[in-house]
Amino acid sequence: MISFARAFIISGLILLIIGLLFYFFPKLHFFPKLPGDIYIKKQNFTFYFPLASCILGSLFVTVVFWFFSRR
Repeated sequence: MISFARAFIISGLILLIIGLLFYFFPKLHFFPKLPGDIYIKKQNFTFYFPLASCILGSLFVTVVFWFFSRR
């Protein structure tokens, strides 16, 4: 149960650091606009869904959790 609590604490600290980066550096972009991202711009409507960025982020998080689960 202690390792489960430790994982929550580490995840919370990582989310806190990312949140602070977004707050203090609003123009900072972690993922560029990738070719697979969906971007639709009309006269008074803009829709942006970062599909490729979500897949890339998911792969990164999966590799990180896989690495920590092997210990």
